[in-house]
Amino acid sequence: MELGIDILAMLFAAAFIAAFIDAIAGGGGLITIPALLMTGMPPAMALGTNKLQAFGGALSASIYFLRKRAVNLSEFSFILLVIFIGSVIGTLLIQSLDASLIKKGLPFLILAIGLYFLFTPKLGESDRKQRISYAVFALCFGSLLGFYDGFFGPGTGSLMNLACVTLLGFNLTKATAHAKVMNLTSNLASLIFFLIGGHVIWTVGLVMMAGSLIGANLGAKMVMAKGKQLIRPMVVIMSFIMTIKMAYDQGWFHF
Repeated sequence: MELGIDILAMLFAAAFIAAFIDAIAGGGGLITIPALLMTGMPPAMALGTNKLQAFGGALSASIYFLRKRAVNLSEFSFILLVIFIGSVIGTLLIQSLDASLIKKGLPFLILAIGLYFLFTPKLGESDRKQRISYAVFALCFGSLLGFYDGFFGPGTGSLMNLACVTLLGFNLTKATAHAKVMNLTSNLASLIFFLIGGHVIWTVGLVMMAGSLIGANLGAKMVMAKGKQLIRPMVVIMSFIMTIKMAYDQGWFHF
């Protein structure tokens, strides 16, 4: 599939903006997937190519957080392993199962996340008591988060962020850093199987990855500098935008 320089430039810009937002609050796929579909790309190819560029953004942000020692990989390794396995299973199943039920219920879930952050202003201001062990988190929640990202995907970053705050007791900055590393892991697992299936356009994916790398790095720096002052409103805003976009795509609004 051949695309002109102007279209590639548009996709680069879309990936840059999406990755910047995604590093802070999640929801970047709301920008990149429609942009890819607008080129006339088949849906499966758009999803696979999007995973390639999203992996670049997640990698860039994760490296920054790791360099700042915001994430302890040795403590989090089992969670990441379970997320990887869950994402592999989800990616394999989506090829044969109908995701329509998840699509219908997702706007309510994302809206609930936005409302939860909006009406709990002190949530994530500082570390709280950890409610469950890392092992239990991995097996009960990491597996589901990984599976969901491989099976469908939209809103995964927001779900991971919320899980880290409410279950592991992380503050918002720490939760955002860990959620990005978790998202990197699930993206990698899903990308591998999209590549095996031949559903990635390398030229487009690499151009978008370049924009994603830059945008995600800047977004990660904003997280470390601004912390909860930036993350909370961004999570709320992106949750509401995701809810409206998903509801609109499902035909809830008729004008």
